[in-house]
Amino acid sequence: MKFGLYGLHKGSSAEPETLHRQARLAEDAGFESLWVGDHVALPFGADNPPDEPRLEAVVALAHLAAVTSRVRLGFGLIVLPQRQPVLMAKQISSIDVLSKGRLIVGIGVGYEELELRALGASLADRGARTDEYLSAMRALWDEPTPRFEGRFVSFSDVIERPRPLQQPHPPIVIGGHSPAAYRRAIESGNGWYGWELDLDQTDQALTGLREAASRHERPADLGELEITITPPGIPDLDTTRRYAELGVHRLAVQPSTAQREAMDELISEVGETLVGRV
Repeated sequence: MKFGLYGLHKGSSAEPETLHRQARLAEDAGFESLWVGDHVALPFGADNPPDEPRLEAVVALAHLAAVTSRVRLGFGLIVLPQRQPVLMAKQISSIDVLSKGRLIVGIGVGYEELELRALGASLADRGARTDEYLSAMRALWDEPTPRFEGRFVSFSDVIERPRPLQQPHPPIVIGGHSPAAYRRAIESGNGWYGWELDLDQTDQALTGLREAASRHERPADLGELEITITPPGIPDLDTTRRYAELGVHRLAVQPSTAQREAMDELISEVGETLVGRV
């Protein structure tokens, strides 16, 4: 089992000195990866407190790349339909190069209608945009003379360099619990991410992924689908082993609150009781 840490981008952990200190503490404690979420402009009344400080995800990971040296860096998750894909492809390549190949690209379709609309997308077209944007980014990463014609984005006679250090691109992790998300993970993902799932919910999600695999073709070069779960709360050793028995490869744990003290306690507890024991 690999252990990721989610949440350094928000609350009091986002203060510069705290961010630096906790990122290094997590790396030294043996965490395999650091994950940041993506909300640009939350609506008033959202479940996520809209007035809680949140660093922008691309900026946060670029900064974390500079203050760490070994730990992997994950988007968990980028809301792809509200990102311009030609620019996003360049940002991903840049972070992968600057981090020396430590980037993991988690993507989702989003769910906050007002946020999507503010950034030029909508609930109605978010799935179609996600599929198209992912294809467009792959064209920019993979093809020597990229050309793309789509409903939402088109380009030709342009090139982006440098290419990502990880070839053909950083691992793509698909988030979401819908049949479309499962299909997207099987057809085009290196991994799948489930948010705040207990053991029963994880088992149900993995059943959904297996059913999707029976209906959709998985390219041979993608290999095994890596499963990442953020559990509700900090699991004990027995619960962690049960996640592993279900087929989970990584737990991306988060503190109970966005306060620096809760993050410090989580880093210490997981580092001492779980890392290296499963």
